[in-house]
Amino acid sequence: MKEGINSLEEQTKSMAKKFLETTENKEILIISHFDTDGITSASIMIKTLKKLDKRFSIKIKKSLEEQFIYDLPKDKIILFLDLASNSLSHITNAKLNNVFIIDHHEVTQVVPENISIINPELNGKEKISGAGLTYLFCKEILPENKECAKLAVLGMIGDCLEKNIDKLNNGILNDSEIKKRRGVLIYPSTRPLNRALEFCSNPYVPGVTGNIKGVLEMLREINLNPTSKGYPSLIELNEEEMQKLVTAIMLRKPKARNQQIIGDIFLLKFFNKLEDAREMSAMINACSKLEKPEIAIQLCMEIPKAKKKAEAVHAKYKQHLISGLRFAEKMEKIQGKNFIIINAKENIRDTMIGTIISILSNSSVYEEGTIIFGMAYCEDKIKISSRCCGEGTRNLREILSDIIEKTEGETGGHEFAAGAIISKEKENEFIDLLKKTLELEVVKI
Repeated sequence: MKEGINSLEEQTKSMAKKFLETTENKEILIISHFDTDGITSASIMIKTLKKLDKRFSIKIKKSLEEQFIYDLPKDKIILFLDLASNSLSHITNAKLNNVFIIDHHEVTQVVPENISIINPELNGKEKISGAGLTYLFCKEILPENKECAKLAVLGMIGDCLEKNIDKLNNGILNDSEIKKRRGVLIYPSTRPLNRALEFCSNPYVPGVTGNIKGVLEMLREINLNPTSKGYPSLIELNEEEMQKLVTAIMLRKPKARNQQIIGDIFLLKFFNKLEDAREMSAMINACSKLEKPEIAIQLCMEIPKAKKKAEAVHAKYKQHLISGLRFAEKMEKIQGKNFIIINAKENIRDTMIGTIISILSNSSVYEEGTIIFGMAYCEDKIKISSRCCGEGTRNLREILSDIIEKTEGETGGHEFAAGAIISKEKENEFIDLLKKTLELEVVKI
């Protein structure tokens, strides 16, 4: 942590002041992560810089490769959003002069004096998304900027932080004019229930997700029949119908806890209509994962034509997701004491492997405490993602970092959700090292 910066609020105030001074008459290059949190962060920043009449350009990145950082222009202000906390040495070696970072991922290196950073990992590890941090920063430089709060909420939901809303996030929720209703955590809550259930992946419902026959059987069981207008949406159900639906899902997920099934349904106004925030967040994520980040940004900016485009991409994404889940369930896995390795090779897209193992980690298929590692090919590299089922006790980022150091790859992420990239030629070496590490950890425990 840099001396003199004692809190997240102080970090934000200090960096906002420096940013306004440094960017006077200079062009800004925004580099943001390609998931929902990164896209919403970028959109908040775009809206703010437009109002300030600043000159800027933007790049959306899956990850920060060393060469990419070295090739960045030296004459522009570089602003990283939702990434770069683990690339500080590369930034220093690239001799970039004016660098600002707004991120919430773990910081493993000393922060150099020439880098300005806002990151809760430096002081107290407050749970807040990259978009939440970007919103607070932008609100500091443009206080009337409350219209961007709903984008921060989407970023928060994209990073699965809606169940850990602290004081800072509460302030963002208030600014966003969000509407909440208690109910089953199936989205979109504003669309017909049969369609929502068929494609629901979080929670994943065995025999229902991806199975229209199973959907209709369950709805018949609880006497929820279609009217002339079709099936009702989730938010149209009365209390008795909602309870019957909860019971039917719990019977199919006997290991699931109530808080995994029931929670707050968030509704936000987009395109002058109340939308399910999780659906909007998922739509943004789908566009990015299918390499259409420009549509995701247009959706965030509420450009009218973007919604239909995003819906079409999202429909395609859900089909990929369902087929990926089916493949992951049926394929032969590498299993050990409290760990599973799903090496999908070219059968699951590298941009979707993290989502699929995240769904499986929340599905009650595996025992609590099991670590799931997913691997998928990406040209000459392998994307690795890891998640822990339930309340994890092991730091996944540390486990991956130790192995990646030996296999010359790159790693990043959080304690209970970490990722890495290695070259294909290191595939078997990585798996062997991972198995040895995990088996040794079990012996230690």
